[in-house]
Amino acid sequence: MQQRRHGTESVRPLYTAEERARRDATYWTLVQGILAPVQFLVFLISVALVLRYLQTGLGEQAATLSIVIKTLLLYTIMITGCIWEKVVFGRYLFAPAFFWEDVFSMLVLALHTAYLVALFTGSMPIREQMLLALAAYAAYAINATQFLLKLRAARLQAESEALDQSPEQSPGVTA
Repeated sequence: MQQRRHGTESVRPLYTAEERARRDATYWTLVQGILAPVQFLVFLISVALVLRYLQTGLGEQAATLSIVIKTLLLYTIMITGCIWEKVVFGRYLFAPAFFWEDVFSMLVLALHTAYLVALFTGSMPIREQMLLALAAYAAYAINATQFLLKLRAARLQAESEALDQSPEQSPGVTA
C-alpha cells in the first residue's frame, strides 16, 4: 500500500487501489448514496417537528412518528453500511479507514435505541423522550459530518492520484 507524505507525517490513503475497485463495483455504494440523503432529509423534518412539539406542545404524534422513521432509517443505513464495509474492506465494522466514524456511529445507535426503549416502555415522560431524540440527533449530525469529511477526503485522494498518474507534459522537440 502506497502512503503519501504530507508535511512530515505519513498518511495512509483512504482506499487502496483494490478497495477503490471493490467500492466502485458494489451496488452497496449506490445503496449508501441513496439512503444517506434520504435519512438526512427525514432528520431535518424530524428536528423541525420535535422542536415544534417542544415549543408549542403540538404535534406529539407527528414528532414521535418522525423519530421512529429516522431511527429505522438509521438502522437500515447501519446494516447496509456494515455490508458495504465488508465488501470494500473485508470487515463489517471498524475498518481502519472508517474506524472513528464507526466508533461514533455506535454512540448514535445507542442514543436512538435508548429513545425507542423509552418510547415503548414509557420509562420517560414525552418531553424527556424528545430531548433524548435531540441528543441522538446532535450525535447523528456530528457523525454525518465525519462521513462527509471522509467523502471529501476520498474525492481529494482520487484527484491527487489522477494528477500523479497523468503523463507529464515535458517540452519536447517537434519535428
